[in-house]
Amino acid sequence: MSAVTEGQSGWLAEARQVPSPNWDLRPSDAAIDLLVIHNISLPPGEFGGPWIDALFQNRLNPAAHPYFATLQGLRVSAHLLIRRDGVLVQYVPLHLRAWHAGQSRFHGRANCNDFSIGIELEGSDTCPFTEPQYRTLAQVTRDLLGQYPAITSERITGHSDIAPGRKTDPGPLFDWTGYLKNLGA
Repeated sequence: MSAVTEGQSGWLAEARQVPSPNWDLRPSDAAIDLLVIHNISLPPGEFGGPWIDALFQNRLNPAAHPYFATLQGLRVSAHLLIRRDGVLVQYVPLHLRAWHAGQSRFHGRANCNDFSIGIELEGSDTCPFTEPQYRTLAQVTRDLLGQYPAITSERITGHSDIAPGRKTDPGPLFDWTGYLKNLGA
C-alpha cells in the first residue's frame, strides 16, 4: 500500500473512493501538521454494512435504525476510514478540510480540522481493533509522514485528546504503544 496520491487530487491510489460533500477549504495559512485517530461504528457496536458511507455522504436513513434518528441533519466526514478487514476508504482529499474533529484544541491551537488529517477506525471503545486495521493504519501513517513531514509521532493524537470530556475515541483498547512502535517511533 502507498499513500501516493493520484496527481494533485489528494486521493490515495490504494483507497476505495467514496466522495463526501462534507468538506471545505483549509485556511490559506494552515499547514497540515496533525493526525487524529478516531473510531466509529454504526449502529454503535455493530460493524460492516453501508452506514458509515451513508453518514459521510448525508444519505443515512433515520428510519433504518432507532439510533440513526439522533444523527439526522449531522454533517460530518473524515479523510479516511479503515474497515475491520483493513480495507482503506477515502471520503475527502487530503489537502481539503474534512469535518471530523468538531470543537477541538491541540497544544493551544483551536479548530483542529484546519490543520489535521482524520482517520476513522471501524470500531468502538469496548472492542479491540484488528490486526489488519493496525497494519493498514501503520502503512498509511508512514506514507502520510513522508508526504506531510510536519506530522511527527508527537503530532499523532486521539480524538479524545483534542476534545477531552466530549469524545473518548479511539478508546482505551487502542494499542498506542504497538502502533507507534510499528512506525519506528
